[in-house]
Amino acid sequence: MIKFLFKSILIVLILLLVIVGAGGYYINKTLTSPLEFEGEKLIISVPENTYLSQISDIVSQNTQSSIIPTFIRLYSKIQELQNKPLVIHPGAYEIKKGDSVVDLIQKLNNSDRYYSSILLIEGWNLKQIKSAFASKSDLKQNLPNKSDEEILKLFGAPQYIKSLEGLIHPNTYMYTPGNMDIDILRVAYKKGMELLNKEWESRSPNLPLKNPYEALILASIIEKETGKSSDRKRIAGVFINRLNKDMLLQTDPTVIYGMGDKYQGKIRKIDLQTDTPWNTYTRKGLPPTPIASPGLESIQAALHPEEHEYLYFVSRGDGTSAFAKSLAEHNKNVNEYILKKK
Repeated sequence: MIKFLFKSILIVLILLLVIVGAGGYYINKTLTSPLEFEGEKLIISVPENTYLSQISDIVSQNTQSSIIPTFIRLYSKIQELQNKPLVIHPGAYEIKKGDSVVDLIQKLNNSDRYYSSILLIEGWNLKQIKSAFASKSDLKQNLPNKSDEEILKLFGAPQYIKSLEGLIHPNTYMYTPGNMDIDILRVAYKKGMELLNKEWESRSPNLPLKNPYEALILASIIEKETGKSSDRKRIAGVFINRLNKDMLLQTDPTVIYGMGDKYQGKIRKIDLQTDTPWNTYTRKGLPPTPIASPGLESIQAALHPEEHEYLYFVSRGDGTSAFAKSLAEHNKNVNEYILKKK
């Protein structure tokens, strides 16, 4: 009888061990098996003050497993028993193909957040910048609902600045999906103003520029005139010389900007003669606003122009420019690099 009882207890213990072992294996397999979802990756957003149960709901809503939340809670309990409580950090997180529950929880615990980015290119105008923001589906869109005047006031821009054009510094900006577009724009504006004011403080002496904003206007013209770094300061010198001599700047990019949507790829003689606030063929001095967002090199060129006697330049068609001190020399360059190629 005792022998039979011992065997029975032994069998029960073995069965319990098998059940526990099988359960442990199943739990481990579930925790370490890849999560199933559509696509190559899944981005989940974790708000501030999110509890573990809410994480479970977020995961179950976006994956094809209803049992996952139970195992997330179980894993958390295991961590607590090991004195490794789960800390949940708000933000966006990326689940890649092959990631398991354990991988996800480790990302949450380690604050391994996912960031998107937006690239704003040197020489883009405000319309192009706003289009780039509008193309980001993971941003909350607020810019379309606000005028430039409202944005400038919100950013605390100086009152004499009436346009947002040129104030947004070109760069790559990282953000968390779900951020407001205007918050990223604010960062780009602040960065641009900080750089501009810093460069203004170390500007060359005796420039015909009244304030940093006028330097930004000139820098935007330089940005659109050339992509060649070595030419920027020389081109800046041409414009400074013409301003000092009270000459028309006569720069095509300002005409193009003033034409707006009417520009179809070519400037005609009538376009040069049609007056707009930005047409530097019909109006002396700088235009009223920048015509694009200049990069740092163009800002530095505007504030540290090359000293020379050139008054004219024309594109050679290879990215570089030919410079001239007289109109006769300039016309010769135009004939060689423009007219002969037609």
